[in-house]
Amino acid sequence: MKPPRKVWIAAFFLLVGLLMSVLRGLAEEDALQKARELNEQAIRRYQEGRYEEAISLAQESLALREKTFGPDHLEVANSLYNLAGFYKAQGRYNEAKALYKRALAICEKSLGPDHSIVALVLHHLALLYNTQGRYAEAELLYKRALEVREKALGPDHADTATSLHSLAEVYRVQGRYAEAEPLFKRALKVDEKALGSDDPGVATVLNSLAILYKDQGRYAEAEPLLKRALKIDEKTYGPEHPKTAIILDNLALVYLAQGRYAQAEPMMKRALAIFEKTLGPSHPDVAMALNNLASIYLSQGRYAEAETLHKRALAIREKAFGPDHPDVASSLNNLAELYAVQKQFAQAEPLYKRALAIDEKALGPDHPLVAGFLANLALLYSDQGRLAEAEPLMRRTLSIFEKVYGPDQAKVADVLSIMAERYRKMDRVPEAEACEQRAARIRAMRPPKAGESR
Repeated sequence: MKPPRKVWIAAFFLLVGLLMSVLRGLAEEDALQKARELNEQAIRRYQEGRYEEAISLAQESLALREKTFGPDHLEVANSLYNLAGFYKAQGRYNEAKALYKRALAICEKSLGPDHSIVALVLHHLALLYNTQGRYAEAELLYKRALEVREKALGPDHADTATSLHSLAEVYRVQGRYAEAEPLFKRALKVDEKALGSDDPGVATVLNSLAILYKDQGRYAEAEPLLKRALKIDEKTYGPEHPKTAIILDNLALVYLAQGRYAQAEPMMKRALAIFEKTLGPSHPDVAMALNNLASIYLSQGRYAEAETLHKRALAIREKAFGPDHPDVASSLNNLAELYAVQKQFAQAEPLYKRALAIDEKALGPDHPLVAGFLANLALLYSDQGRLAEAEPLMRRTLSIFEKVYGPDQAKVADVLSIMAERYRKMDRVPEAEACEQRAARIRAMRPPKAGESR
């Protein structure tokens, strides 16, 4: 007896459904593989400093995942996260922020608010805010990421150490050294236990703790940390790896800060040579080393050599990032400073102004880097006797530093001292004295640097 016609039809549609499901599964698998290949290519282009190509590939990967899986899938969040990182590297901060936030929403919905992947996205959104000088927002996100990681992974996990490290870093850049140091030390202890004392993750924390000490003038404490980090990275990556070069660069800067030029110069040249050999002559890390080597030359009055290096660094950054990136502004500022030291004011002024315009647009009017450029332009005017033009710029610098760092930080005292000096040149003695007294009160509240006496 034959099965009823309806049974045959049902069986047929069941078979078709199963076949379509298999085909969809195969199509999704193929699309996912293609998306991942595009992402891997994008990462390679990024590592080579070919940022526009990296962004194009990452955008293609995102579009493929959205088409295949829909807008709210974890695979889409992965692409959003990667593309946001590339935008951040290009200084496209608002675009990066939007993608990080969308990735965060997907991850929180799919995985819950206390998942370690949620902490990862929080961490990178905080890093973006830190770059923008939005320290209060960065601090909150870093703290939330730390809380999630401690709960999900435990207090002695390497990812927990990463959150401790990053929170310490946001304190360091604000001059909150007493809060930063114990966090760096705790991160170091966790990494040594979780990864081993010779792991490159340990070297990363050693490098950051050394920078904290350098910022405070504690050079004798910074130097051995960097030497230990250098030994780890040379053993792990080899003597000619970019990570080794980064430690060399920072150690050279510690020597420069102490006026130890004979040690700083060959070390910085070695770092530069490594970057050029491994990354190519037009990579942004080459520009960083060129800039730092130029600083060594500037400190020694070797202006012609410094100018050549600063111009090359500027050209690399303009090519890599475009004309409106904060790193381009940094190179413009450095070149302007070189001209200002030589009293070539007509050449310095337009460079300072262009650097200021770039950072105001990219970072916002209240970023600490904007304040630094305002101060440099004010000093340039002051050195030319243009004191009336300098004063509002210094006042704006002071206002930004008070807003960002708080009214009782060392950076505020430094600005007040500069303002006092300029007011004395204008014979405005009461204002000069008021600035001097406030600066003295701030410094009396803060512990002296190692080796200093009050």
